[in-house]
Amino acid sequence: MEYVIVGLLVLAIILLLINLLRKNNNTDVVDRLSSLELSMVKEIGEFKVNFASDIRKDFDTLDEKVDRKLTEINNRVTERLDQSLEKTNKTFANVLERLSKIDEAQKKIDGLGEDIISLQSILTDKKTRGIFGEVNLQFILENAFGGLNTGIYDLQHKMSNGYIADAILYAPAPLGTIAIDSKFPLENYERMTNKSLSKEERLVAEKQFKIDFKKHIDAIASKYIIPGETSNEAILFLPAEAIFAEVNAYHTDILNYAYSRKVWITSPTTLMSTLTVIEMILKNMERDKYAKIIHEELNKLSVEFARYRERWERLARNINTVSKSVEELNTTSDKITKRFDSINRVEVEKLKNEEQDLLVHE
Repeated sequence: MEYVIVGLLVLAIILLLINLLRKNNNTDVVDRLSSLELSMVKEIGEFKVNFASDIRKDFDTLDEKVDRKLTEINNRVTERLDQSLEKTNKTFANVLERLSKIDEAQKKIDGLGEDIISLQSILTDKKTRGIFGEVNLQFILENAFGGLNTGIYDLQHKMSNGYIADAILYAPAPLGTIAIDSKFPLENYERMTNKSLSKEERLVAEKQFKIDFKKHIDAIASKYIIPGETSNEAILFLPAEAIFAEVNAYHTDILNYAYSRKVWITSPTTLMSTLTVIEMILKNMERDKYAKIIHEELNKLSVEFARYRERWERLARNINTVSKSVEELNTTSDKITKRFDSINRVEVEKLKNEEQDLLVHE
């Protein structure tokens, strides 16, 4: 654009000069300027055409670049939208999956509620409560000691007086053989802890609960503590932690009565702890049984180690002797090598000097 303006200015100056020269009747100069004017007009016309063509090409190139950029931007936006849509779909799928899991968990909770109701209905029967306590006791013993083949305990053991204990534990001295029997006093416990009943009804249930519990203690003491056959104590197993906690927290008279009859009240947790202690005692006894054998073997090993040390010291002395001999051989070998080198180089004078040095050193 600047070139066009300059050309037009030049053309205007030429036209002005032509008019001035025409007024002065300078024909020759006017003709030359006219020719120059025509040439300028032609060049300016060509320049305009070329300039228009270049402008058109530049605009075409710019249009192509703009179209390309717009296409790239469109592709990127489309790609981002696809990625966002994919993430949204995944998030939505995860939400649906979690909602389905929540529905499954809710169904399981509903089923668990039904199982609890059915369990409560089962535990209302004394016989099923007894079976529940026996199974729970067996599970604890198996977890503590393993199967019956260990010989540490026995299930449904018949005593010499004809009574059958739920389990018998062959504990080490001074404990000895201990009978374990499961008891589950549930009815009056539920009544005395039921807040919907009146205070008088709950007090009556509490008194009956204590009577029932003491009857269980008396039964275990009379049936499963047999002089000469068992230790002077037995274990009453309560398969319900809640009843055990109730007795220990609010009924110390029951605990004192049990202590007086040498009957120890346990729950699943406390029984497991007691059995774990007994298991450790049994392992220590087994370890002590083999302590003498281990001591003898250690003494034998000590003798062998002393023999090994003596032989090692002898070998070390031999190695030192051999090492010294090797050093001496290396010295002699170096001297012989140097003599051979001197002979090969026919260095007689040096050889004589080395012989004298050798005689001096020897």
